[in-house]
Amino acid sequence: MSEVAIAGAEQKRLMDATYALHRHFYDFTRKFYLLGRDRLIRELAPPPGGTVLEVGCGTARNLIVAARRFPDARCFGFDISEAMLETARKSAERNGLSGKITLRQGDAGAFDTQALFGLAQVDRIFMSYTLSMIPPWQEAIALGAAALAPGGSLHIVDFGQYERLPGLFRRLHFKSLNDFHVFPRAELPAVLGRIAEESGMRVEFRALWRGYVWRATLTRPD
Repeated sequence: MSEVAIAGAEQKRLMDATYALHRHFYDFTRKFYLLGRDRLIRELAPPPGGTVLEVGCGTARNLIVAARRFPDARCFGFDISEAMLETARKSAERNGLSGKITLRQGDAGAFDTQALFGLAQVDRIFMSYTLSMIPPWQEAIALGAAALAPGGSLHIVDFGQYERLPGLFRRLHFKSLNDFHVFPRAELPAVLGRIAEESGMRVEFRALWRGYVWRATLTRPD
């Protein structure tokens, strides 16, 4: 087994153990502090009949919102945790969307949209509070950028560095996040700039709510 496969298997075990219980009340608790998710989804605006992919889809909460907002789009998602996917499948079915949302098990650090979903390219890809949980997060961004169709875009929302918030709040909240294997990525702007330059893409970056949230978009030219 390769080092990448070994790392992926270990991450799967960790996430399954972490969310075996928490997945049952994950969406209720996270809505209070995973800010900016619905704003990101509104901004996806896929073309008619286009494809939307969530990397690290968790309980499928975001994909359900996207499928309702863009009923003509084809929605896809994958997660490394089978425990989360079990909840995701049940949620999609409960909302009458199991026929519109395709879910697979996959590793964000080594994914292939063709192998997972039979998609050579994707119109919209989004990563909502996943990069802070993915050890090979830079690889995940690069793979997402490479999978974009012409005119496609990769949308990211995640924890920022709380750069204009009190230092004590930052330390306490980062400690609580780290306890759940969540590590906000201070290097995100630089990594996005590098990938955009290497790929000939345009990057947009915004810090919201005094740096609590970082939002970014990578766009491939038509």
